[in-house]
Amino acid sequence: MITRAKNNIFKPKQILNLSATTPSSNESFEPTIVSQALKIPHWQQAISEEFDALVRNSTWTFVPLNPTQNIVGCKWIFRIKRNPDGLVMRYKTRLVAKGFHQRPGIDFLDTFSPVVKPTTIRILLHLAVTYGWALR
Repeated sequence: MITRAKNNIFKPKQILNLSATTPSSNESFEPTIVSQALKIPHWQQAISEEFDALVRNSTWTFVPLNPTQNIVGCKWIFRIKRNPDGLVMRYKTRLVAKGFHQRPGIDFLDTFSPVVKPTTIRILLHLAVTYGWALR
């Protein structure tokens, strides 16, 4: 049998650099509240970019407040994304809703999932055929 080694064909050896670097304290700081983030210029810019993207995509619309409705707040989440070598790639922010303030039957009636797995569709079709359910 002719192998790669007998034909002097070898995979190149990968030499990994497993050393860790410690970034400077200002660079590695992930704020937990907005007031901390607004004191640091690169976090200010990240917040501004995220907010501009939300407005540009028409994520929400303003509506008059109904006194019977519950207000669901929001919170900024801050993360530092790094390259494999440990250098900062970007400062990422997200504005997320505090969904745990919602009350079933009052704030929402249905839930919506934009992604359906193929396995779920197959199970539902199998159940519909097995039990003779009508599909619409």
